[in-house]
This record gives sequence, C-alpha cells and structure tokens, in this order.
Amino acid sequence: MLGAASGVVFSLVAQIGEQVDFLRFLPEPKTATDRKKWWAAMLCAGPGWTILGVGKMLAGSYLLTFAISKGISPEDASDPTQMYFAAFSHVIENPILVLTLTGAFVILSQLKINVTNAYAGSIAWSNFFSRLTHSHPGRVVWMVFNVAIALMLMELGVFGALETTLAFYSHVALAWIGAIVSDLVINKPLGFSPKHIEFRRAHLYDINPVGLGSMAGACIMSFLAYSGAFGEVAMSLSSFIALFTAVLLAPVIAFATKGRYYIARTAITLPENMHVCCVCEYRFDAEDMTDCPFYDGPICSLCCSLDSVCRDACKPSARLDQQAQVLLNWLFPAKVVVLLQTRMAQFSITTLILSGLIGGLLWIIRAEAQSPSFDLVLSLIFCSLLFIVGVTVWLFVLAYESQKAARQESSLQTQRLMREVRAHQRTDAKLQDARDKAEAANQAKSRYMMGLSHELRTPLNAIFGYAQILYKDPNTPPNRKEAVSIIRRSAEHLSGLIEGLLDISKIEAGRIEIYRDHIKFGTFMSQLVSIFEMQAAEKGIKLTYDVTSKLPEWIATDEKRLRQILMNLLSNAIRYTEVGEVKLTLNYRNEVAHFEVKDTGIGIPENKLEQIWKPFERAGVNRIRGTGLGLTITKLLVEMMGGEIQTESVYGEGSTFSLRMMLPTVFRSNQTRETEETRITGYTGPRRSILVLDDETDHLRLIETLLAPLGFKLYLASGLDVANEMLAMANPDLFLLDIDLPEISGWEFAARLRRGVHQATPIIMVSAHALAGRNTKNGPEDVLHDAFIAKPVSLTILLEQIRTLLKLDWTKDIYQPISTPRAHPLAAVDVEQIMSYAKIGNASAVRDHLDMLETQDPALTPDLALYRKRLSEFDLPGLIQDLEAPVDDVI
Repeated sequence: MLGAASGVVFSLVAQIGEQVDFLRFLPEPKTATDRKKWWAAMLCAGPGWTILGVGKMLAGSYLLTFAISKGISPEDASDPTQMYFAAFSHVIENPILVLTLTGAFVILSQLKINVTNAYAGSIAWSNFFSRLTHSHPGRVVWMVFNVAIALMLMELGVFGALETTLAFYSHVALAWIGAIVSDLVINKPLGFSPKHIEFRRAHLYDINPVGLGSMAGACIMSFLAYSGAFGEVAMSLSSFIALFTAVLLAPVIAFATKGRYYIARTAITLPENMHVCCVCEYRFDAEDMTDCPFYDGPICSLCCSLDSVCRDACKPSARLDQQAQVLLNWLFPAKVVVLLQTRMAQFSITTLILSGLIGGLLWIIRAEAQSPSFDLVLSLIFCSLLFIVGVTVWLFVLAYESQKAARQESSLQTQRLMREVRAHQRTDAKLQDARDKAEAANQAKSRYMMGLSHELRTPLNAIFGYAQILYKDPNTPPNRKEAVSIIRRSAEHLSGLIEGLLDISKIEAGRIEIYRDHIKFGTFMSQLVSIFEMQAAEKGIKLTYDVTSKLPEWIATDEKRLRQILMNLLSNAIRYTEVGEVKLTLNYRNEVAHFEVKDTGIGIPENKLEQIWKPFERAGVNRIRGTGLGLTITKLLVEMMGGEIQTESVYGEGSTFSLRMMLPTVFRSNQTRETEETRITGYTGPRRSILVLDDETDHLRLIETLLAPLGFKLYLASGLDVANEMLAMANPDLFLLDIDLPEISGWEFAARLRRGVHQATPIIMVSAHALAGRNTKNGPEDVLHDAFIAKPVSLTILLEQIRTLLKLDWTKDIYQPISTPRAHPLAAVDVEQIMSYAKIGNASAVRDHLDMLETQDPALTPDLALYRKRLSEFDLPGLIQDLEAPVDDVI
C-alpha cells in the first residue's frame, strides 16, 4: 500500500508540474464561457489525464489488497496474474472463463507496460540522441530495442533482475521528473531561467547543467540511500530522496550558473505566418522555424537537429565538445587535459565506462539468479562482450579521428574556396564597377551621337531640301542639274553617315532593326557608284562598275542597310588602294545578288583575315585613319539580313570581298513610274491649309518654297504663341510639327490638338530626332501623330504623305529641256576660231569673237543666244559640242 500511495503521490507531482507549464500557454479566462473552455482544455489535454491516472492506481491498490485478503502472500500478490485471478474468481464461478479473462488482462497489461512505455521512452531517447549526434534512428528502433531487452530478460527467467532494474530506473525517472517540476515551478517564477520554454535545438546548449546536474546528483543520492548507506529509513524513502534532491538542486545550480546555459543565442523573431525551410523546402509555422546563418535562411527544427555539416555555426560555444572542454579546463590542469584528449585516453575511458555498465547489469542478474553455475556463464559473457566493446570502441575512436581530420581538411579547403570566392567577388565587383562606368560612358557617347545627329540634320535639311527643289525646278539649266543631283546624293550620303553613328549605338545595345523597302535596283547602284567616282578620281585610281547579268527593275530589301554595306566595302577598298583600280562586279541570279569588290591595294596579312571582323581592328595598318568598326558593322548587318560575306587577300597585292544576299524581285507594274523629270504642279479640289510649327526659319522657308507653288495656304509659326494665334484665326487641314520647340515639346502640342477640336486632323511630325519615330511605335505617342518624317526631309516622301493624309490628286507635267535655237550657219573659219578659244578655256576671247560677229551682222543676235548662254554658264564643253553638231541636229 505504501508503494501504491507513493506512486500516486509521484504521479500527482509530475502531472501538476506539467499542468502548471501547460496552463502558461492558455489565455487568461475573462468570461464564463472562457472559463468553461479553460477547464475543458485542462481536463482533455495532457495534465487532465491525472484524474484517470489516479483512478487507475487506486484500482490497482484495491486489487492488491483484495488478493492479500484472499490468502495470497504479499510477494505473490504483486503479480498481475494473481490479482486478476483472485478478482475474477470472486465474481465468476466458471473456472475456464476465469482463466480466459485473467490471461487476456495479463497480456493487455504487459502490452501496455512493455510496448506503450517503451514507445514513450523512445521519444525522449530519440530526441536526446538526435540532439547530440545529429542523427535520428527513429523512435521505432528505440522501442524495438527496449522491448527486445525486456523479452530477453523474461526468456532468461530473471524477473527479479528486471524488477531490480526497474527499481533503479524509477529513481532515475523520479530524479528527472523532480528536475523538470523544479525548473517549471521554482526557477521560472524566481527568474533563474527564461520565462518561455525554448524547444528549438539551434537556441539551446547541448547540455544544461541545471537539468542534468540536478538529475545526476539526485540519482547518486537516491542510489546511495537505496543501497543502505544512510540507514533503513533512508533506504525505504530512496524514491522521495531522488525526487526532492532534484527539486532542491535545480534552483541551486540555476542560481550558481545564473541561468546562462538555457539559451545559447538570441532568437530572431520571424513573422507570424508560414515559412519555407531552406533545406527540406516544406512549410512550417514560425514557432517551428529559426534563422540559420550557415544556410542563410529559415530552417525547421528537424532539419536543424539532423544537419551535421554546419557544425553548429550559429552557436559554436554551445556544443557538447566545447562544454566538455570548458569543464575539463575547470577541473584539471592543462597537462592533464591534454593527456585526456589523446587517443589512448579516450579509448581507455570509453571502454571502462561501457565495461562498467555491462558488468553492473550482469552483477544485478547474478545477484537475482543466486545460482553458482550461472557465474561461469556470466563471466564468459562479460569477457566476450569486453572484447567486442574494446574492438568497437577502438574502431569508433579511429573513425572519429578520421572524421575530425576530414572535417579539418574540408574546413581548410572550404576556407581556401571562400577566400577564392571572395577574391572572385572582389574581381566581379571591380568588373561590375568597370562595366557600369563603361555603360555610363557608352550612354554618354550615345547621347553625344544623338545630339550630334540632331545638330547635323538641321542644316543638312536645308541643303537636301533645296537640292531637291532645284532639281525639280524647270528653270534649272540642264548642265547644272547634274551638279544639283550630286549635291542631293551627297546630302543623302551624309544623312546615311549620320544614321551610321546611331547604328553603332543600336548595334551595341542589340536593338538594330531591318526594314523592307522597294528600291529601283539599277538606279540605286548607279547613284551609289557615282558617289565614289569623284573620291577615286581624287586618289588617281580607277573605279569600275561591271554588271554581268540582267538586273530586275525593282527589289525588296532594307535600302539604308544595303547602301551602308556596299558603301563600307567601297570606301575601304578606295581608302586602302594607292595605285591601280577598284572594281565592283554585280551578278544577279535566282533572286540572289552576288557583289564582288576587288582592289589592288595593300592587302591583308593571312594572320589578320579573321581579326578584321572584330571591332577596332584595321588589319594592322595604323597609318590609315578609321574607327575600325566599318567591317564589324558590315558583317553584322549582312548576317542579320540573311547573307554571307567572305574575303580573300594577298598581302601587298590586294583584297577581294564577296557578298551574297537574297534580294527578291518586286513587280510594280500597276504603280505610276515617274521619271526624274516628273514635276508636281498642284492638286485638284478645294484649297487646303497647312500649319507648320518649327523654330528653324530655314525649315519654314524650305517648306514654303516647296508647298506654296502647289497652291497650299501655309501658316508658318516659329513659336507656340504664334501658332496659337494662327489657330484662333484658321482651321488647318494638316499640321507639320517639329518635336524640339523652345516653349513646349511637339508631342505636348500634338496632345493639346488631340484634346481640342483637331482630334481627327492629320499630324505629321518632322524632326531631326530620327529615332523618335521608331521608338513611338505602339507607344503612348503613337496616337498623337499620323506620320513621322526624319530630317533631312525627302520632299518626295513628304508630298506622298500629304497626298495620302489629305486624299489629294496631283496635277503634273513632264519637264522638257530648254529648246536649242536653230543656229545660223557660221563661217567655217569663225567656228574653228571659236572652238580653238574654247578648247584652251579662253572665255573672254570667245566673248569678244561673238561680239565681233554680232556687230558685223546684227541679224545673228538671236542665233548666237545659245552660244552666249553656254558662255555665261562657263559651259565650254557644251559650246564645243554645239559648234561641232551638224545644222540638222540643232533644234
């Protein structure tokens, strides 16, 4: 009865301790409903099972008392079989049924004792084992291990040894319970331990001397009392000694250590939501997560416990080996500590401890067996196990040293790798800084190029525009039209060079664009060659253009890119050729054009043939100026347009560049093919008005020169105020707007027009910002304008856009050259004399001779008008040609 009462008291103490800790997590009840929920939670949770436990133990004490009252000896009455048999015999008369029920209850109780308790113990063992070794063998392993030991002891028939072992274990359990209860009931209210309970391994010391020290001290005191060292009274109260010693030692040790071994590091508060573990990638609550500096992310408690790679980087001073080192340094001198850390000392100490445990267990079995013949068997078992323990411990010591050496080597290599990584990071940082600076310089260069392009386009617009007007002007003399044509083509060439500046920036940014234009192939090639004829003539070399097949009239390709490619090749050929010739050969077959540019220049060394396609390479010729980007851009454009380019060269003899490109033929039979001599004279229908807003007066005059003769009513505004005054007086049918204006952007002015009464009025943006038109496609500015024309303005394109937007029909005529008056036949001697003066360039002598002839015969005045016109234009070759022409050929 005393044992049963003691068990009830111990159970109540343990359950009260757990209940106190459990109630700390429940919210304080404020209403009657909250109080009911509070009591329900207390009864249904773990602490609430105290009631059932007390009732079960009281029932067991009653069965023990009932068995003794039936004449069963106290030694046998504690056997569950005797208790159940006595109880069932008292209420049931059928002996078979009594035996059946007794056997069923015995089996049930044994299952409960061995399996359930073994599994409950496996929870604590597995958690402790994984906490120290970073390995989790599983609770089932520990349960099977405990059940196997119990089964082995029962099979050996040593129930007494099992009972003695459980008696020893009960002291350990009570010491453990006492340490827990003391920490919860005493230490926390007194402030010797933290107010909250920390379960996460990353924030705990491997060993807390408060719990382990109080439990170990209580076990030692209770074992001494159980062995009779303190007398019979202490022997009978050994269980109480274990409990109360642990209760008293826990606050003493906590006060002495100042509670420093509870929390190993300060926890970082995570947000109250689900977090993803950086190792297993499962989601957990914030209470089950902590921050891991090794993996640099949140980690769950299980992954933190099992991870053995980090070596507790978050709490290096809280590891078991570090704590043991501190304890040894405190207990022993330095030399002894060094000796204890040797391989032999570790082997000896570990073997001695394990052998002592095995010997103690066998001694308990021998004491309970009380059989002399059993001594020899136990001795053989001990010696066999001692040999196995020695070999196993030695292997473990060697494995530990190997593992330690491997960790040190891994740590050394990791440190070297980290130093290399940090060096790479510093290098990457420098490279990133250099790249940022290069990008900043590149952006500055791009901004400079765009600004330079804008500044060049503005004056070039006047040159190109007036060249087009003069070429279409019927009053322009025929012998000057060729010069005007050269001016116009040169302006186009300069415009192409400006576009090339922008192309460099776009190529570097990877935003080059390819367009599909319809170009007149033969005219395109002739104009291209004519641009370089003067450049070749200035260097004294010959430029030959040879077409070896029939060319289509129209082809489809990007006109600007094709011109840029061919101009780069011809320009390089002329630049690197001092004597000889440059020959451009064109062959067209099956929609594929084959261009060949061959020169007799300095050539390219064989080892430089691949380098010429790289940026800033000039085939090793530094004395010739150039950026070294021409061939790089050329190759890029050729490949983007689906072509291929190759080169062959002999150093000192010349080079040949071969270009093959797909240039499909386009049939334009249903379009009006206007010759260069077609001139627009006006349009049919009512008179239309156009408002032109541009701060450049030259551009306004150019537009006036172009459109006023065609019958348009023009409103020319050089600023915002003038434009607003004109809008108050007139309602234009079309707007020509520049983007860069002093007071306001052209886009903003267009937006105002769209918000007013001119929502549907066509707007053409005319600007020197060539990229603005392409960048606005599918952008917010796309709805503000109907067309975009880049300066220098192509008047043909401008007129076509005006015709399309205003739906006009042009009136045209074909320019007829100035008729040559019928020449009066001069005397042969006069013709010969005038031609001799003209051939040597003596214009004054020609004028004097014509004056003499007119003085001699005034009737020749009308007939000499052609010669005087040639003379006024200093067209002496034309004068010679007219004098050489037969009378019938002169119109």
